[in-house]
Amino acid sequence: MSEAAMQLPLWAALLVSVLLVVGGAICVIGALGLMRLPTFYQRVHGPAITVSLGAGCLLVASMLFFSAGQQRLVLHEVVITLFVLLTAPVVSMMVMRAAVYRDLQTGRRDSGAAAGDVYPFSQDAGPPAP
Repeated sequence: MSEAAMQLPLWAALLVSVLLVVGGAICVIGALGLMRLPTFYQRVHGPAITVSLGAGCLLVASMLFFSAGQQRLVLHEVVITLFVLLTAPVVSMMVMRAAVYRDLQTGRRDSGAAAGDVYPFSQDAGPPAP
């Protein structure tokens, strides 16, 4: 074991362990959702939500481990957490919008883009002319 881990208080070691297990489990659940769900829109939904929470748990565990081990506040993980929390939802939204746009341009009605008549297809129109 490292010197920092041997000097870690029991309460910090337990909290770090719980956060690592929970964060890892959330990331695995998101990966299973990516692998098991049938359509693109369903597959992108699982990881988009779980990556923020799972990565957040892992980064808080890292911050707590190094802060308690070094007896000072370590803030590198706060910056990383803010970056992940700000960029992951935006990237997911942009990827989903691009997929909806592609499906509307190609006229794919079975993709899920027309569910709930949010993006209705016209009845007589096929794919738009280039």
